[in-house]
Amino acid sequence: MIQFMKLMKFGMLTTILMSCGLLLFSSCSDNDDEQTSSIRSAEVVNIDCEKPAYLKAGDRVALISPSYFTPMENVGKTADVLLSWGLVPVVGPNVGKIVDGRYAGTAAERIYDIQWALNDSTIKAIICNRGGYGTIQLIDQLTLAELKASPKWLVGFSDISTLHGLWNRAGVMSIHGTMSSFLAKGGTDETSTLMRDLLMGRVPRYDLPAHRQNIEGKASGVLVGGNLCTFAPNLGSQADATLGKDLILFVEEVGESMHNIDRQMRILQMNGVLDRCKGVILGEFSDCGTEFTYESVEAMLHEMLKDYRIPVLCGFPAGHGDVNLPLVMGAPVTIDVRSDGATLQFNIDGYQNMIRTADITTPSTPSAVRMRLAGKRE
Repeated sequence: MIQFMKLMKFGMLTTILMSCGLLLFSSCSDNDDEQTSSIRSAEVVNIDCEKPAYLKAGDRVALISPSYFTPMENVGKTADVLLSWGLVPVVGPNVGKIVDGRYAGTAAERIYDIQWALNDSTIKAIICNRGGYGTIQLIDQLTLAELKASPKWLVGFSDISTLHGLWNRAGVMSIHGTMSSFLAKGGTDETSTLMRDLLMGRVPRYDLPAHRQNIEGKASGVLVGGNLCTFAPNLGSQADATLGKDLILFVEEVGESMHNIDRQMRILQMNGVLDRCKGVILGEFSDCGTEFTYESVEAMLHEMLKDYRIPVLCGFPAGHGDVNLPLVMGAPVTIDVRSDGATLQFNIDGYQNMIRTADITTPSTPSAVRMRLAGKRE
């Protein structure tokens, strides 16, 4: 009898535990389903961006450092370049500071310089000195309302992709373009002068040569994206412009393995970003890994994107390569990818400046410099 009672207690306990287990399993499964559902059905936002006013001679342009430190020598040389363009450079109050060996000031100091530039009505554009890392620390320190209230051109790339996301979510266009780290070389290369021309109202229309990994087609949408490993972690935040619909997604990278590029793209895929894309532009993938047998990063991404039946424009010269042509983020664009080449057109007002990218060459930038400026090697 005692043994029977023990067995009964054990059986009841087992039943209870099994029931709890089933409940726990069911609860976890439900949560996973809800999480997956909430990710894939995240509220789509309307990305409808205002174009800031083009610059004119005498306009004041702020130089700020939202990420890593830039030597003041580079900032000074960039100021000289802006003066040669007829613009008036003004340097952020905290530019030149170094915190923890790399940051250009504390997060509060870097935020202060952004808000200083936004709040000064005489400042018409903001050029970032360098990328690296750190803008993800600033996402919740800015409001979309204050960005919308003072629409100004923001210029930068790499880690500045976070700020492009914020600007575009706030409804303001921005420029993915070269920064002080490169302008300090003299500002006479075509990458720099095209960015200058864009700021002053000469809007590029790019004609590109054919690329073997292109996927043909024509599509229109809103241009968003930037440096993959910078903007992918921002999914779901107020800096996530990929929550928009009818997207043309721009992606570039530097110093990353193929498997990490694949991982970040899969994250976008699982969050429904690729489903919202009308087309994709693949920029430069500088100094990236070759651990797989794909002939290139573009070839790997071609395999992922081909089933979406959207045009894919490969080899656009923007990112951390030797040429970094300016792009208007948040702008309505049209890409036309054909067997004989491709075009990228910005559907905004301004003088249309026809650019054949195959004709543009600049002096080679050493790999170590590209990696250092990207914050991946010091």
